[in-house]
Amino acid sequence: MSLLTLYALIIVFCIATAIATRDRFSSLVTLGVAITFFLFFAVNMSMVMGLAPVVGVPLPMVSYGGSAMLVLMAAFGLVQSAHIHRPRGRTR
Repeated sequence: MSLLTLYALIIVFCIATAIATRDRFSSLVTLGVAITFFLFFAVNMSMVMGLAPVVGVPLPMVSYGGSAMLVLMAAFGLVQSAHIHRPRGRTR
């Protein structure tokens, strides 16, 4: 359950970052990363439960996936960059 909660928090963070950014490109990249992360998670869980055929998608941040892990970590770097460079509220 803690792993499911962690995955849900990551997806919520990505969606919240996509909403908070005003730049359309950053918003679309962040939403794309959230959808990709969710699909990796959903496909792996459905394979484990026997609802889908085994296709070899690793569980994000748990299974050793090699290139999948490298791409996912680079994508999270893009999300963090979009989060850092989002517009701040007006300060006086």
